[in-house]
Amino acid sequence: MATMSDVARRAGVSVATVSHVLNETRPVRPDTRRAVLEAIDDLGYTPNTLARSLVTARTRSIGLAVSAISNPYFTEILQGVESSALAHGYSLLIADPHDDPAHERTVVQLLHERRVDGVIVAPSAEPTALVEYLTRHEVPAVFLDRLLGGGYDQVCAENAFHVEQLVLHLADLGHTRIGLVAGVPGLSTTIERIAGYRAGLERRGLPFRPGLLADGHSEARGAQDATHRLLAAAEPPTAIITANNAMTIGALRALRETGRGVPDDLALVCFDDFSWADVFSPGLTAISQPSREIGSTAVRLLLDRLENPARPPRTVRLPCTFVHRTSCGCRP
Repeated sequence: MATMSDVARRAGVSVATVSHVLNETRPVRPDTRRAVLEAIDDLGYTPNTLARSLVTARTRSIGLAVSAISNPYFTEILQGVESSALAHGYSLLIADPHDDPAHERTVVQLLHERRVDGVIVAPSAEPTALVEYLTRHEVPAVFLDRLLGGGYDQVCAENAFHVEQLVLHLADLGHTRIGLVAGVPGLSTTIERIAGYRAGLERRGLPFRPGLLADGHSEARGAQDATHRLLAAAEPPTAIITANNAMTIGALRALRETGRGVPDDLALVCFDDFSWADVFSPGLTAISQPSREIGSTAVRLLLDRLENPARPPRTVRLPCTFVHRTSCGCRP
């Protein structure tokens, strides 16, 4: 196995110069740096990450804590985080907080104890313990998807505007009773999407009916039950918006169980597109989030924070895309 001394001899430099190139502890001339990197590549030298961390106080690793990693939305975010981290020479440690506040704080502590340089977290609806831990231990952190108050870097999609867009589209097709299957109460995404729903109703002069808003708790079974409740109302909706992709599956199950077809009996649209949405018959009209870009932006914000810990926190909101298919009742 090649050593740092072998690299130094191949490049014609001192061991200290190789160390400076690897650890970025001192500027090195471009031609010298290039010679060292070529020697590393030629010899297949693998740096001792632990030893480097003792020199630089960095492990070049990032902790990622997101719930429901099996959800296609978070899977794509994970891909964005991983590809961006690797491009910058960082490895990734992953944990699932299960949207449980106590477990969330525990897994972030475990990531921190493994000396990650910083963490990227999709926080729960009750993140008090998480924030207290991050603040007390001064852990560099970025929140994604779900926003908290000021003080931390954050990145998410635009929520309210795009749900309003769905409401306006359905209203313009003639629907006056539009239901919403919402996510976990208390999450910023849920709050913002409900706000967009109400704003769309108001813009079209439609009353807000509390009976047409049901909590689906961001998962398929909850949405299935919520859709059954909506359909059992005295005046059931003629169109339904689901607030994420997992809840779309639950809503479709409920519609199948009650013998209702889409869009002939009821229009269905969703916030959160997914890769097989166009396979459904009819194709699902949806809002597509820039999932991978959310993940890569979170990495960029974290690396900027590590480079300049004193800079003001930033909140980045990324636009979504309206994907027009036929589940809304429009012709192909």
